Amino acid sequence: MTQGETPLPLVSVIVVNYRGAADTITCLRALAGDLDYPRLEVICVDNASGGDDVARIKAAAPDVKLVESAENLGFAGGCNLGARHARGSVLAFLNNDARPDASWARAAVGALTADPTVAAVASKVLDWDGTGVDFVDAGLTWFGMGYKRHAGGPLAGLPAAEHENAKDVLFATGSAMFVRAGVFAELDGFDERFFMFYEDVDLGWRLNLRGWRVRYVPESIAYHRHHATMSEVDAPETGRETFLLERNALAALYKNVSDETLAKVLPAALALAIRRATARGELDATQLDLAHGVGPVETGPVEIPRTTLAGVLAVDQFVELLPSLAESRKIEQAARVRTDADLIPLLRKALEPAYPLPRYLAAHEVLVEAFGIESVFGQRRKVLVITGDAITDRMAGPAIRAWNIATILAPEHDVRLVTVNPLAAPPPAPFPVSAARKRDLTEPIEWADIVILQGHVLEMAPALKAEHSRKLVVCDLYDPMHLELLEQSKSAPDDKRAADLIGVTKVLDAQLERGDFFLCASQRQRHFWLGHLAALGRLTPRLYDADPTTQSLLAVVPFGLSAEPPVRTGPGLRAQLDGVDETDHVVLWAGGVYSWFDPLTLVGAIDRLRGRQPDVRLVFLGMKHPNPEVAEMDIGARTMRLADRLGLTGKHVFFNEHWVPYSERQNWLLDADCGVTTHFEHVETTFAFRTRVLDYLWAGLPIVTTDGDAFADLVREERLGVVVPAEDEEALADALERAMYDTEFAAACKERIAKVAQRYAWPEALAPLVEYCRNPRPAADRLPGATDLVVSDPVRGKELVRRDLALVREYLADGGPKELVRRAAGRVKKVARGRG
Repeated sequence: MTQGETPLPLVSVIVVNYRGAADTITCLRALAGDLDYPRLEVICVDNASGGDDVARIKAAAPDVKLVESAENLGFAGGCNLGARHARGSVLAFLNNDARPDASWARAAVGALTADPTVAAVASKVLDWDGTGVDFVDAGLTWFGMGYKRHAGGPLAGLPAAEHENAKDVLFATGSAMFVRAGVFAELDGFDERFFMFYEDVDLGWRLNLRGWRVRYVPESIAYHRHHATMSEVDAPETGRETFLLERNALAALYKNVSDETLAKVLPAALALAIRRATARGELDATQLDLAHGVGPVETGPVEIPRTTLAGVLAVDQFVELLPSLAESRKIEQAARVRTDADLIPLLRKALEPAYPLPRYLAAHEVLVEAFGIESVFGQRRKVLVITGDAITDRMAGPAIRAWNIATILAPEHDVRLVTVNPLAAPPPAPFPVSAARKRDLTEPIEWADIVILQGHVLEMAPALKAEHSRKLVVCDLYDPMHLELLEQSKSAPDDKRAADLIGVTKVLDAQLERGDFFLCASQRQRHFWLGHLAALGRLTPRLYDADPTTQSLLAVVPFGLSAEPPVRTGPGLRAQLDGVDETDHVVLWAGGVYSWFDPLTLVGAIDRLRGRQPDVRLVFLGMKHPNPEVAEMDIGARTMRLADRLGLTGKHVFFNEHWVPYSERQNWLLDADCGVTTHFEHVETTFAFRTRVLDYLWAGLPIVTTDGDAFADLVREERLGVVVPAEDEEALADALERAMYDTEFAAACKERIAKVAQRYAWPEALAPLVEYCRNPRPAADRLPGATDLVVSDPVRGKELVRRDLALVREYLADGGPKELVRRAAGRVKKVARGRG
């Protein structure tokens, strides 16, 4: 391999032979002579053909690994047997009556290595001459029959977009397909109960349900003599092929659809299978109906065409398989992460009747309407939002965010909002809201397809943390709790601070290791969390290759604001606070007072400003946090003492002791002339997102803010107010005066704020989350069965000796004979452990 060339994985091509030695030999010779792929292992499985097939294949292809089965395992079992003998990280299945194009393997491997979320590649399969279509797209009917769209028609008559563009499909045809060996093993390969037919449909269906993708790659081309082998051992008139197709369609349907879907489609599918059977055989279905007249007593056998018998026996044998299929169904339903609705685009035309028989078509129409089949695959996704914050009419930031996440997602999905806080007295909502203790979380988590969580919630849901958990988990990281704790815990003993910080960091680490999708509030935070993910080893080559931008893993979802402008619904601060008149100029502090803020400098600035602007008023909207689990912080008491000492309390500075209800905050905002937030200069500020500043945007208030956080950058760049240095009373007083008393400046700020506010409306802010919930998948490194495709070759022979000699020289140079002995002993122990 030359420098810079992309390494290629070993591909194991599996060809199953059953009494088709001539076709098989042609296929094996094409693999050896025509294929442009350097790392190839060819395995031929003989399915107990008898005769001289094995001898002929050995003589014609001596380099092929020939596996002889003691019995005919069918196509599914034969492929699985070959896979068990394969060494490659990529398995390729090729029918023995097919031949590959030169680029067949290289094009498919290119798609697998380029995107780690692709589990299987569906080749473009043409007829032997390359002029007719065998496989260019997959489809599935609502009653479980997979089919190859456009098969049998001329390639020239097909629009180019239908066969020349790569696309996701439900399944690949088993006649020419590739699959990651690790994923194939994870799913236990093809279902051998199918014997042949639809085992490829079932495999692709299961891959998609687990979050993997099956990709049609038009450059990966194979040529197929359709059913050449089957025609040697059977004929359509026997009904055997029809029997397998009918039975296996019911089995695939039963295994893979959700409980809600199965309840409707299975009865209809069984009824339709019987009508399909009677229509195929043109059987008189009224011959035993007394309502059609009473004739002579006849008790003799009734002749039934084999095509009719095949359908009836298929239903009978489906029933026979039900006990084992029920066990498989449990596995598939527990492992699925995608809904039936998610796969609708891959079904192409789910209501396709598939058979042009008049009596059958009439029954299809009746059953579709009677069982409401058209609505079946439109099941809404189940989304659970869990917060640790109190949900009442006086909500703080985390609860407000969780509430709006639920609100925005509810029109498209079935949403539940759950708080693990004991305080839950929610206002009316278009979705269920409830409180839960740790033990109560089991039911809603089992119910959900997607779990969106905040704060410490993951620690209360060990089932989500378990390695086997397949639930899709979205972690909302908008609040860097460990950075807050550095400030919040300053009054605690040093050892407790250190222990608490370790604990909170572990909580965040657990989320970063478990999540499938992450939300943060700003680009600054995004860089911070990317560093965190990298430090934990989460930014693996597999994740990077799936999306080098990592946008599909970590998205900026800022705190939002209502899309509707604020409308007064009751009295505001001017009516409720004695000492604030209609003509006064009011600056509003709209959030809580926490230890990472600097309200002390603000009070000092008001003291300076009142000398030249006697009507200035500072109002703190809420001093007591609505969540009783949030401890009181001494910064609030210190602020009140400072205002008292300066003689400002009740004259120029006003403290609202309680929290203004969320639904009434606009009344206070609309009474203000300016919004303010001030903080100290430290690391928490750098990555913070001051959520209540958005209320200033919503209400159109000029903003005065301390420099250092993401909002300061926004205010400065968009000229929404004034940015001042940290802890500078004079600069802050000047900024407040300009924002409130310079009417021209304030008007210009308000004009620009109106435009910027639109970007932060909740529907816009939550767009990445909305999009993820529309098409959710596990993170690329959490897909079941994901393994490395290309691994280093083991060092052997002379190369091994040269490597060991170089290590001996290195150890002697580093530490002499003692170092050499130490290293040698370490290697002996390592080898011993490996053998143990």
